[in-house]
Amino acid sequence: MIEARNLTRRYGPRVAVDALSFDVRPGSVTGFLGPNGSGKSTTMRLILGLDRPDAGQVRVGGRRYRQLRWPLREVGALLEARAFHPGRNARSHLAALAASNAIPRARVDEVLDMVGLTSAAGRRAGTFSLGMGQRLGVAAALLGDPAVLLLDEPVNGLDPEGVRWIRDLLKALAAQGRTVFVSSHLISEMALTAERLVVIGRGRLLADTTVAELSAGSTSLEEAFFRLTSGAVEYPGNAMKEATS
Repeated sequence: MIEARNLTRRYGPRVAVDALSFDVRPGSVTGFLGPNGSGKSTTMRLILGLDRPDAGQVRVGGRRYRQLRWPLREVGALLEARAFHPGRNARSHLAALAASNAIPRARVDEVLDMVGLTSAAGRRAGTFSLGMGQRLGVAAALLGDPAVLLLDEPVNGLDPEGVRWIRDLLKALAAQGRTVFVSSHLISEMALTAERLVVIGRGRLLADTTVAELSAGSTSLEEAFFRLTSGAVEYPGNAMKEATS
């Protein structure tokens, strides 16, 4: 479970995340939605201890991420599709991560098979397409068999078969009782994948609800999303750079 309470983060005079509170519970896929510059990536960085909040706190399984002894065994994350050394092959990349968290080497081949990269395991990761890089990132997130998963835009670069694959995978992981938190710009995909939604705009909570509840009274989840966020859209002159979006 992920618990955020009054989470606030500023970058200079700009408030990226503003007193944000929400829970992500196990057993269902929770989509994390918001316009560009709304604070989604910053929030995920705060959950993983990559940035420090100016106020508030966030806990994963009752503890701060920095307190986890073997973080890959408890939290799996994909924030960047190509977060690997381009000169290493896929198997070596995962083996190094496994060794850092005392994960059995056999698990490397298990996750390579899960993400469909067994035949490419010996290739240098730098030669991978964006979609293959995404699959390797998902493999890294699954490596420690964690109870909590955070994935930022996991379908980027995937072909239609890959999109269906990640959708089915996330649902299966949630059905096992895991906490699955997924950020995406693809509203139509979240309508097919998620059961619950956390929607933010300009760093503030706009909705913490189910897909069905948010969609009620609208022709689609996309229409409901645009209606909800119409006053919280960042325009080009004011948008934050991607690192804090």
